[in-house]
Amino acid sequence: MSLFVAGLSHKTASVELREQFAVNASNLVPRANRLKSQGDLDEIVLLSTCNRVEIYAASRHETIPASSLLELLCDGAPDLRSHTYLYEDLDAMRHLFRVAAGLDSMVLGETEIIGQVKKAYELARASGLTGGRLNRAFQKAFQVVKEIRTRTFIGRGATSIGGVAVELAEKIFPHDPSRQPVLILGAGQMAEACVRHLAKKGVRSILVSNRSFDHAVKLADGFGGRAVRFDDRLTAMAGADIVVASTGCPNTLLNYEDVRGVMAIRRNRPLLLIDISVPRNIDAAVQRLDNVYLYDIDDLNEIVSEHVHHREQDLALCQQIIETGAMALLEKLRSRKAQPHEVGLHPEWVSRGAVGLGSLGPEFATPAL
Repeated sequence: MSLFVAGLSHKTASVELREQFAVNASNLVPRANRLKSQGDLDEIVLLSTCNRVEIYAASRHETIPASSLLELLCDGAPDLRSHTYLYEDLDAMRHLFRVAAGLDSMVLGETEIIGQVKKAYELARASGLTGGRLNRAFQKAFQVVKEIRTRTFIGRGATSIGGVAVELAEKIFPHDPSRQPVLILGAGQMAEACVRHLAKKGVRSILVSNRSFDHAVKLADGFGGRAVRFDDRLTAMAGADIVVASTGCPNTLLNYEDVRGVMAIRRNRPLLLIDISVPRNIDAAVQRLDNVYLYDIDDLNEIVSEHVHHREQDLALCQQIIETGAMALLEKLRSRKAQPHEVGLHPEWVSRGAVGLGSLGPEFATPAL
């Protein structure tokens, strides 16, 4: 049985391409079931974030091309052959560990990805989509991440995409960004990261708008902000200088006419729009409007590159930890290969080796969406 990962990421595909294959959290299990059937797979975990769409799988049959497997996610998909990657067995394990540790992220060492990996795995496991190989692989990944966080400084001070968005706002409003009113569209993981960084920077006016008003209230109250009903988001925008869109909605939430109307009310006062959603939530055409500055997630690369050299000294130790973990996992899987009846984890193995999300620390917790 081959263990492999097929995917595309910010390193191989633009946001315009990635958003065509992005899968909302509520659709991860149905899409994974479809892939498992059509791809003739034995086990599967489907991971979809703003920066990557990846299929982790195990199969007793010959692996189909990565592009063909990913194209099953999108009807009428474009040719993906130059944008995808496929890693098998030991290389797949190394890649999983790198992804979970934030070493393959746009922001080196970011910690949000572990919560996303954990959630994708738990959804697949609870739905019966995983078995012995993927269960061990993901549990080992959580152990490796914990060791990397304990033994290296790779994640200390590492900013998230949300933090990078705040830094961009500081560059646009360099004199006193704390005085700029900010509206956050969304109340999920990256939206919370944005609010957390804004609060640390002393921003005095934070508004949170979300389709679920209760989630908006919970997030806003936690940081001294104010919740805005989603239907009132355009009114709130008229008084905000910075708008950050970070939702799981697959549709455009702010179109050209919406923003043009807001700018008329603002009397053309500059407006910074940061769209870190994939699929994107803000119509790209709005950047044609005077005094409207739109940045999407790929535009944040310039700021991200400034952070990389600060953490490179720990990469060698991270790689050593990953290599040791991958080899240990490979040996474990080989020792179990003679037991084809095994489809899950033995209870005694779980009690000895499995690392739950809670034991990884509060920074790895996934907030309510």
